[in-house]
Amino acid sequence: MASIEDWTRSDVYHNSFLISDDDALAHAQKTSADNGLPAIAVSVAQGKYLNLLVRSIGAKNILEVGTLGGYSTIWLARALPEDGKLITLELSPKHAEVARGNIAYAGLTNKVEIIVGPAAESIKKLQPEPFFDFIFIDADKPGNLTYFLEAKRLVKKGGVIIVDNVVRQGRVADPSYSDANVEGVRKFIGHLKTDSDVDATTIATVGEKGWDGFTYIIRL
Repeated sequence: MASIEDWTRSDVYHNSFLISDDDALAHAQKTSADNGLPAIAVSVAQGKYLNLLVRSIGAKNILEVGTLGGYSTIWLARALPEDGKLITLELSPKHAEVARGNIAYAGLTNKVEIIVGPAAESIKKLQPEPFFDFIFIDADKPGNLTYFLEAKRLVKKGGVIIVDNVVRQGRVADPSYSDANVEGVRKFIGHLKTDSDVDATTIATVGEKGWDGFTYIIRL
């Protein structure tokens, strides 16, 4: 059976052909680590994937739920056109401060707005004017359903919502396992089964972040 070492080696191999070294992204990773932020940002390959998705649909307005150190924020914001805008929600003032520095270093301050506070409160205050084209949810997993329901209100028809970390080493599908994160994902996935406003699928992933996955949702 493949291991985390195998998956990491595969990521590094493919990245060496497909993703160039990048000073701003490396800076974001280093300053986040130096400031003691948890190492839970998306991987390099996942960040590039998000960037390609945004470019593929021609998104101009993005909402991100969960900023951390701004690593995924940079990937997303770079995919926007000159007049594009990204709003990102972050609970921790410290994380937001680190993210602001990283986003400024990447030259993206004019495209990114960080809103600090509980995301469940911040997202309910947002208005769909204009509607968001793309929403990335990567915050506390118990809040997934709350974030999704608000995202559905805020995203345009035909727009995309991505919810990260929904496989969790297969634990979400293991009936013998339970914790707050797993139950948060299960509640969210259970809702999608009967939600006629969207269509969705979950894709499992392996790589340097281990075995996980994301749910890809389109607003009908």
